[in-house]
Amino acid sequence: MKFDIKKIVRPNIEILKAYSSAKDEYTGEANVLLDANENSLGSPLTKWYNRYPDPYQRKVKEKIAFIKQIAPAQIFLGNGSDECIDILYRTFCESGKDNIIICPPTYPMYEVNANINNVEIKSAPLLPNYQLNVAHIEQLVNEQTKIIWICSPNNPTGNSLDRIDIETILNHFNGLVVVDEAYINFSKQKSFAQSLIDYPNLVVLQTLSKAWGLAGLRLGMAFASEEIIGYMNKVKAPYNINMVTQELALVALEEVGQVNDMITHLVDMRVALAEVIESMPYVEKVFPSDTNFLLVKIPNARSLYQFLLSKGIVVRDRSGLENCADSLRITIGNEQENTQLIDAMAEWIEITFPSASV
Repeated sequence: MKFDIKKIVRPNIEILKAYSSAKDEYTGEANVLLDANENSLGSPLTKWYNRYPDPYQRKVKEKIAFIKQIAPAQIFLGNGSDECIDILYRTFCESGKDNIIICPPTYPMYEVNANINNVEIKSAPLLPNYQLNVAHIEQLVNEQTKIIWICSPNNPTGNSLDRIDIETILNHFNGLVVVDEAYINFSKQKSFAQSLIDYPNLVVLQTLSKAWGLAGLRLGMAFASEEIIGYMNKVKAPYNINMVTQELALVALEEVGQVNDMITHLVDMRVALAEVIESMPYVEKVFPSDTNFLLVKIPNARSLYQFLLSKGIVVRDRSGLENCADSLRITIGNEQENTQLIDAMAEWIEITFPSASV
């Protein structure tokens, strides 16, 4: 099946003339900038913040391209991955006409952004083992299906989805398949970013918020064909990534070794924390994780959630999500935080189940 992006991009986006700044019309470094009505005298902070940032984040993309071994033109940078998600909707899904497919339990922003953009949501829940129901997905696809959202490793379940299942969907669906790899750095699974050449309908999302520890900068990444990225660039705001974020991202991207050390440490703590929690009485299951969090199933999870809050410990109650009854999602903290969590859980179990011994 030959993928034709012209058949899925919104017609008004196809003919859209994107906003163009003078920075689009020259390359290199200019000495006299009199084009953008900036304050030529500087700012209260520092001299260069009076200028607009690079609208296409070229230096940051070059560094990411080197790390990911893809072309800079295959990279879109968003104000967090959430902007990447929203722009995919606004670029490829016509309001009130098209539909998308999600596989719950999964990252809620796929659904939130579909509702914001008035795009119909079709749901193919994960199987009981938290793997894709490929047959159900196939049944849901019709001519108006533009995007299938796949989160792997999945949030909130923590597991990686079967690669062969994802490849099957990529090979048989003539719309966009978005593989959200926000947690890929904590997994031994191979990133789909290295498969862009094989799948013209593939979009891979990653982020600097998790393994890189830069959640406060809000920098998300989309990897895709140059053609898909080109359409996304037409839709984005002119200067969507501010100058400070670009500067600090460039500094951080030089520290690959430090990030790898943090990943190793977090994975070691994940394994240790999972063992301790799983050994606690009345804990039904700690699900296998390829992320920096654990999904824990325990009776009266809502009560435990409230008890932890009373101790100043904030986790996520995921009990309301499909196939996640009585489940809490717990991020791996530092050593002190993990110890506080364990102690509080033990105290709650002792109070709630007096016959238990931890």
